[in-house]
Amino acid sequence: MIKHTLIALACVAASAPAWAADGADAALIKRGEYLSRAGDCVACHTVKGGKPYAGGLGLDSPLGMIYSTNITPDKDTGIGNYTLEDFDRAVRHGVAKDGHTLYPAMPYTSYAKVSPDDVKALYAYFMQGVAPVRQENRDTDIVWPLSMRWPLAMWRWVYAPDVAEGGTPADPVPASAPAGDQAVMLRGKYLIEGLGHCGACHTPRGVGLQEKALTDADGTAFLSGGVIEGWLAKNLRGDAKDGLGSWSQQDIVAFLKTGRNAHSAAFGGMAQVVADSTQHLSDEDLNAMAAYLKSLKPVDAKDTRKPSYDDKAAQALRTGGDTSNGAMQFLNNCAACHRSTGKGYAETFPQLALSSTVNSSDPTSLIHIVLKGGQMPATQAAPTAYGMPGFDWRLNDAEVAEVVTFVRSSWGNQAAPVKASDVAKVRKDVGAKPGPVR
Repeated sequence: MIKHTLIALACVAASAPAWAADGADAALIKRGEYLSRAGDCVACHTVKGGKPYAGGLGLDSPLGMIYSTNITPDKDTGIGNYTLEDFDRAVRHGVAKDGHTLYPAMPYTSYAKVSPDDVKALYAYFMQGVAPVRQENRDTDIVWPLSMRWPLAMWRWVYAPDVAEGGTPADPVPASAPAGDQAVMLRGKYLIEGLGHCGACHTPRGVGLQEKALTDADGTAFLSGGVIEGWLAKNLRGDAKDGLGSWSQQDIVAFLKTGRNAHSAAFGGMAQVVADSTQHLSDEDLNAMAAYLKSLKPVDAKDTRKPSYDDKAAQALRTGGDTSNGAMQFLNNCAACHRSTGKGYAETFPQLALSSTVNSSDPTSLIHIVLKGGQMPATQAAPTAYGMPGFDWRLNDAEVAEVVTFVRSSWGNQAAPVKASDVAKVRKDVGAKPGPVR
């Protein structure tokens, strides 16, 4: 009996997964797991309801659908045969083990800034801390000849920066900052420009689908906002109207940690970023990221006006002084949560008054959320996921345009009107239901 037991235990030990960590590697693997959170690797490499990191998620591009790859340590369908050098070449240079160039949906232009030590920790995590999953990779839906890979090597040569051997960009932060602040902002810059790859969404793209700026040194296009998947990834620079100029450093930290603050709430793709990535980062790293963002100059340095609240719209709504279609649509559909004051309820229903999302020159996100609704992320610090229903079935294009225009011109908001044609385009792009015919 003892002999049989020992044989059984030996069989169990022999069948234990290779990815289980021993004590010597535990610290490195744990660090790699943290870094994978900072890079939000799980978001792109996990399909809804699928095994972590097994790939298969469809990433919509202007050329067609690209499907994320299996990055588990499975030797047949994943990256189990990758050496550290192979892994580094893929992550920081955008070149797979077999030599083909990766689609820049993989943000290797940002990951080029990741330090070799951090790449080593990530490699340890993916090889020893992630369960191998046998799942074949899916080819893209991009049609030939656009599906040919060789032009991507030229794209990488033109648009991807050289790898920074130390992982630290030159001219990191304003030289005028105190030494202690420089160290904090340097860490924030490293996370935002590198693993956080914030520019992949928040920086506009050029004719070659490249980010117009990869760092602040490249100009104020960096983190000035970009449209992705039917959402406007907002301006993260110092503009008071549509950027972070009115947010304090602590406001930014609260948003990244909880998905909400006194100004706004995370929605669309950013809700997933908060849920999968930023809520898991340390307070030190979140403060570093916030400090760096607050150091960025506004896109429009000449516009020094700070929006101020105006209660004329609130008074008109209360007294019936405004009977326009936009005002009536707001009262019938929006006021119960966002209130006639436009101030909403703190960290529950976001305020519309002086909102940087509302005041953005591009109304895409506002139209999108009116049509299809949205939901805050549920986080450890704020577990209640408040949501907003979509009104695509209830409001037609003209009515959405009217209520959005009302919101963008009330309570001190000063944004341009929205046309029905603008709504029609977003409705089509995001697959919203047809509106009613009046």
